[in-house]
Amino acid sequence: MTYSQRLVNLLLGLAPIALALMLSTLVLIAAGAPPLEAYKHLLQGASESPAKIADVLVVWVPLVLCSAGLLFTFTAGLWNIGVEGQIIFGVIFATWVARNIYLPAMLLLPLMILAGMIGGALWGLLAGTLKVYGGIHEIFGGLGLNFIAMTTNIWLIAKPWRPDLGATMQGTDPFQPAAWLPRLAGLRLSPVSLLLAVMAVVVVFFILRGTLWGLQLRAIGKNVRSAYLLGIATNRHMLLSFALCGALAGLAGVIQVSGVWGRDIPQISGGIGYLALLVAMLSGFRALGVAPVALFFAAIGVGAARLHLRMQLDPSLAGVLEAGLVLSVLLVAGLRTRLPREG
Repeated sequence: MTYSQRLVNLLLGLAPIALALMLSTLVLIAAGAPPLEAYKHLLQGASESPAKIADVLVVWVPLVLCSAGLLFTFTAGLWNIGVEGQIIFGVIFATWVARNIYLPAMLLLPLMILAGMIGGALWGLLAGTLKVYGGIHEIFGGLGLNFIAMTTNIWLIAKPWRPDLGATMQGTDPFQPAAWLPRLAGLRLSPVSLLLAVMAVVVVFFILRGTLWGLQLRAIGKNVRSAYLLGIATNRHMLLSFALCGALAGLAGVIQVSGVWGRDIPQISGGIGYLALLVAMLSGFRALGVAPVALFFAAIGVGAARLHLRMQLDPSLAGVLEAGLVLSVLLVAGLRTRLPREG
């Protein structure tokens, strides 16, 4: 590769960030806010204290779990839009365990994690079955299953898991103490959840890059018919990719319900499943790229609250920043396809 080609690649790599900053700056100017001051508050809001840094990691953990799981289905050429529902079913299965089984924490927590991963995997497997055997596109099937999961969770909170004192839309009664993931002193962050997220990224990386199954999954994603003619069990591998993605989403749900809230609430998924789709795409569908991209989104989400407190700007500005980055990446990706290729 020549010096000029390396320079072009570097500029194209930096272009999305520059474009996103430009778009965000124009929005801030239109809103009558000093851009530099807004960016300063955004950064400080995500890093001004150990508690804020912990809050960023609290958002990062479920986001990186779902994003890493999505790499399985994306590698197979599948759009698993149903991650939100898979998070919720992980929550439902874990909540049932927390409410009905009484064991010491060292036994109960692994059981909750296992139950949540099974719940997410089963819901993911249902989306895969609809795709593989029902001929229903995974986007439409996933969106429908998300709605079913959400309404099921709301019904459970409002009826069989209704709190003794009412207030059903606030969630279930708090879990027994043994069902809470241990936290760092004075912070909302559980070191167990952080360890699980790091382990998940490493495992996904090695599965997709260092195993025969990962190679077969990439072949399916390139051309499913050709992979089938080469003797690859395409249906089985696609179903397994949905199940593994759902398992990691279910694990994210367990962490939300056991490590953050300590009970089931109606909006427990918090849109993490949809945001994870953007993280996976912006990471270039690479496991090692998921962690820093997810950290960026988590920091923006936490830091945006300071914009409202200090500058009276709507916290939804974080969404503008995120959308600007996504749009910029897509524009640069389109530009890359029009440039002459090496050799």
